Amino acid sequence: MSQHVVWSDCHAGSEHSTRRSFVISGSHSTIPGTVWTSNGRSGAVPLVLLGHGGSGHRHSERVLSMADRITSSGCAAVAIDGPFHGERVASPLQPVEYQRRMAAEGIGRVLDRMADDWVAARDLLVGVGTADPTRQAYFGLSLGTRLGLAAARALGPGLRCAVFGKFGIRSTPAIHPGLHAPHRVLNDASAITAPILFHLQWDDEIFPRSGQLQLFDAFVSPDNELLGFAGGHRDTPEHASAMWHEFINRHIA
Repeated sequence: MSQHVVWSDCHAGSEHSTRRSFVISGSHSTIPGTVWTSNGRSGAVPLVLLGHGGSGHRHSERVLSMADRITSSGCAAVAIDGPFHGERVASPLQPVEYQRRMAAEGIGRVLDRMADDWVAARDLLVGVGTADPTRQAYFGLSLGTRLGLAAARALGPGLRCAVFGKFGIRSTPAIHPGLHAPHRVLNDASAITAPILFHLQWDDEIFPRSGQLQLFDAFVSPDNELLGFAGGHRDTPEHASAMWHEFINRHIA
């Protein structure tokens, strides 16, 4: 598939990083993305793909915080807007609406489309000499895990590790039933051979603990790690981000 890329001007991401947005346009998809690079490094460096949560976008607070941590280690980070999120829609959608649209498209098609988009963003950054083709990581919780499992599988042997969590093979009525795809979830998870750090909120009211643990059990690496915290789906402690970053840094930096 032929693609056209439009780059924006560079902007300061933080005191140690530069941020640049891009749009990849192809015959089947338009992909809005942003890459953060370390000011102290040149050439191809490890790349971390940052998936955002539901109702978020590629410049959400957690994405920006992780991008800052990653570039402080000399690595690059990239984020793209998820389906029916960010610049892919004219205005922000409520959860009931973006879930309805995903279900109408078909969750399998949504997952395949997003995996292709992530691979396109990765390949773009490898092609321009920003990213090391052999050292990548994926980070994404909740919706970032739902969409990230297929993406991590599609990245292939370049994926060195991933941070997933706050998602499982069962959900409460807060989630549209058309998004329920446990066989696809477990199939993608079992095909990922890189080490996984799985973040679990013990009293998650959206994705029950048992379904999250079943997902964790599907990952095949002997070096997987489970990180558990008290509280509900939205009660992620602030210090967890340092633990996510340490895991990623240990495997790719």
